Amino acid sequence: MQVLKKSDPEVYEAVTKEIERERNNIVLIASENYASRSVLETQGSIFSNKYAEGYPDKRYYGGCDYADSVESLAINRAKELFGVEHVNVQPHSGTQANMAVYFALLKPGDKILGMGLSNGGHLSHGAPFNFSGIFYKPYVYGVSKKTGLIDYDNVRKIAKKRKPKIIVAGASSYSRTIDFKAFSEIAKEVKAFFLADIAHIAGLIVAGLHPSPVPYADFITSTTHKTLRGPRGGMIMCGAKYARMIDKMIFPGIQGGPLIHVIAAKAVAFKEALSEKFNSYQIRVVKNAKEMADALTQKGFRVVSGGTDTHLMLIDLTDKSITGRDAQAVLDRAGITVNKNSIPYDDKPATVTSGIRLGTPIVTTRNMREPEMVLIADLISQVLNNPNDSVVIGRVREKVRSLCDKFPVYEDIET
Repeated sequence: MQVLKKSDPEVYEAVTKEIERERNNIVLIASENYASRSVLETQGSIFSNKYAEGYPDKRYYGGCDYADSVESLAINRAKELFGVEHVNVQPHSGTQANMAVYFALLKPGDKILGMGLSNGGHLSHGAPFNFSGIFYKPYVYGVSKKTGLIDYDNVRKIAKKRKPKIIVAGASSYSRTIDFKAFSEIAKEVKAFFLADIAHIAGLIVAGLHPSPVPYADFITSTTHKTLRGPRGGMIMCGAKYARMIDKMIFPGIQGGPLIHVIAAKAVAFKEALSEKFNSYQIRVVKNAKEMADALTQKGFRVVSGGTDTHLMLIDLTDKSITGRDAQAVLDRAGITVNKNSIPYDDKPATVTSGIRLGTPIVTTRNMREPEMVLIADLISQVLNNPNDSVVIGRVREKVRSLCDKFPVYEDIET
């Protein structure tokens, strides 16, 4: 990065500090991952220069031969990964992927049924302050107060009463297996479209660790980072009969020129995800999550729903006399990066929260295994049980640095 160092010292400094942060902190944010050097190099490649409105062999600009090549690779590899008939890899994010599906199917004021934000859903599933809750009439389902699990009988009851045009399954802080077949049956009963948003669990689905929605959903959306470990971006999958509708809605409907450098990086990530090594990685992600959840439970923390089937867990701090916001801040001082998160039926606002969300994709990318999950759980416990003790926080920070040194990342990135 010597050219950047000379041309823009301020940005260079921010980049180098971010490299340091990622190397020297234990990052447990469930929606993040560390992309491979191949993905990073491709995203920062010469394709950053190319405008390519349209689709392969149907562009509105000249000079798109190689843009066509990488987009076709991304499409074909995604089809192979998920076993689907059609894929659009142009969405800039998971939210824009969802937007395209809504815009293709719904009219303003049509009804959406999605998981409530405070129960683990996503903004784009009908949150009232998101476009999905502004343009459409949102209704929500949630989890049982007693078990923390999705109550499918209640989903059916709401669907029959409200008659939504589309039902959305998927979550950002729900740690249990989602029954896509049950959602599909409910959608058919009320003659609704069924959208499965697999942004968080896409990598687990690829590895066969979570049931696939492909046999059941009309539309499937996902991000390409998180458990897929690719560049930040989105994608839409569907049957061939919906292909033209979806492609037309992405372009020219809601997006202009696709980000070819990102699409090329998606192609690289999809190739990585087709490997046996990737499957082994996903198995370790889930094992690590279960181990961390068990270790935290033994330390006296309440894990919402009693555990996890996936890469993440939601920790209820109600009995710990600390808010999610304060827990996030004090853990950050100790070198452990998490995000505050609402728990089901939370009595605190989303800016404060009663919980934190933890995920194991990044620590698994660093090759940490079960023993390290037990250690990390202990470090979290020490900090959250002593949030005002600078000695404890300092001691944990040193242990975090030592652990990060033992499991290095991005060593070959020169600054």
